[in-house]
Amino acid sequence: MTRPPTAAQRRVIDAADPVTGRVRGTQAQLAALVKRGLAFRHPRPPHDHFLTPAGHRIREEAEPTAPPQPAAPAADGVFAARIGGEEDAPKTGPARVREVHSAWQGLLELRRMTNPDGAMDRPCAWERTHLVQAAALALEAAGHAPAEREAAEGYRVRATPQPEAVAVHEPDGARLRACAATLEEAGWQVGEHTEPRTRARYLLASPRRA
Repeated sequence: MTRPPTAAQRRVIDAADPVTGRVRGTQAQLAALVKRGLAFRHPRPPHDHFLTPAGHRIREEAEPTAPPQPAAPAADGVFAARIGGEEDAPKTGPARVREVHSAWQGLLELRRMTNPDGAMDRPCAWERTHLVQAAALALEAAGHAPAEREAAEGYRVRATPQPEAVAVHEPDGARLRACAATLEEAGWQVGEHTEPRTRARYLLASPRRA
């Protein structure tokens, strides 16, 4: 059975950047995380260290289980994109715009650092394991307005039973198509569908692989 991380290693993991997974610590701590498969050293300068999927799982196991529709940034300051319909969504304004821009730039850097060919025009492994947040960040960073409540105007990103696919709902047809264009530009494959019962149009979006 794999031994759990030491207290010092756990602090390094818990302090990792929530978007990029970049970790900082002593050379001994970072080398130990690499040896245990919890982090990797990027081959290109500046040779920063990032959590592996196993490291991300350990970090997330320590976090409280999120409600079905989480608010965007939690009280501890951890950033989360708005998925639409949150009960306690953050106020919009210059500070939120800066937060979203910074998170999106961090995600682009994560793509550059973790995609095998350094491509920034398609999603990376982190986005494939955080589909709803990744799609919502792409939309919010492009200036789309999330729904303030369920069934209100604005986008809502939701998980689906399909692997690697999220649903994007937006009552306004023109804005729905604009959301599709944004996701396609961000490296997602997008198709428009009709909900059988309500006849409402919605998007199914999946991260593009190539």
